[in-house]
Amino acid sequence: MAIDTEQEVGPGAVPEPERKRRSLPGIGLMKGLGVTLKTMLQRSITQQYPHEKPDLPPRTRGVIALKQENCTVCYLCSRECPDWCIYIDAHKETHPPAGGGRARSVKVLDRFAIDYALCMYCGICVEVCPFDALFWSPEFEYAEYDLLNLTHEKERLEEWTYKVLPPPALEDGAEAPPEPEPEPELAPATAAAVAPPAEGTPTGAQSQAPGAKGPEVAAPAAPPAEAPGGTADAPPAQASPPAASAPPAVPAPAAEGRHEVEPDQETYDRVLQEEIGKGTDRRVAEGRAKAAAVRAARKKADG
Repeated sequence: MAIDTEQEVGPGAVPEPERKRRSLPGIGLMKGLGVTLKTMLQRSITQQYPHEKPDLPPRTRGVIALKQENCTVCYLCSRECPDWCIYIDAHKETHPPAGGGRARSVKVLDRFAIDYALCMYCGICVEVCPFDALFWSPEFEYAEYDLLNLTHEKERLEEWTYKVLPPPALEDGAEAPPEPEPEPELAPATAAAVAPPAEGTPTGAQSQAPGAKGPEVAAPAAPPAEAPGGTADAPPAQASPPAASAPPAVPAPAAEGRHEVEPDQETYDRVLQEEIGKGTDRRVAEGRAKAAAVRAARKKADG
């Protein structure tokens, strides 16, 4: 008995007229033309790049930028990079201590370059940086005709930081970030026990807070117990010496760091006008002018 395999049986079977209509040639073409005619008269939403610059969101992952002031030359980003496309050179400088003691050694960054011909934009270097020296910038126009020119140095990487936009505000109805918990306050007795003794106060005459236990003082030695025979069973117990109090904590000398200064306004205005006159982008020009103003102010402060 022959069975027609093309015949469909069941509640989901397609009727015969519909099956024939679907098998007609040109049905797909007609549907495509219908979509074209439907959208042909609508307004175009295509941006005419490069005449129209795209309005990118603040968190766009365009290129990795560097903030030199935050870099401590820990080499963590270059060690974690799976492509080994980060090159770092530095040297050590010795600074005299501010309040006595040993000299302080500081690493100074000489070169920080990223080869974007090798970079795969995984963002691991941004994630592992402990001092927020690397982060994403929305800049994406850095194509070159020569492959060797895709290795950008720290000066170019710092310029890309000037185009980073502030983070967006929270949406309506979004939960606010949790506030840090306040540190628990010490009880008066605990605070008195932790605080170092005042200068000139003898150890045995320290002031005690009410309810606080003072330093433990050894009790006088008890007389030796006599055996039934009238002889001493053990030598007399010796009194333990009073516990020595810890000396007052001496504050460590403050490390000599980079002092904060106000940017030199005259240098800022001069560099800003020069960069704008060259046709530099406004945000990049402001960043260069601010960096030059801070350097000039630090030179004046250092004498």
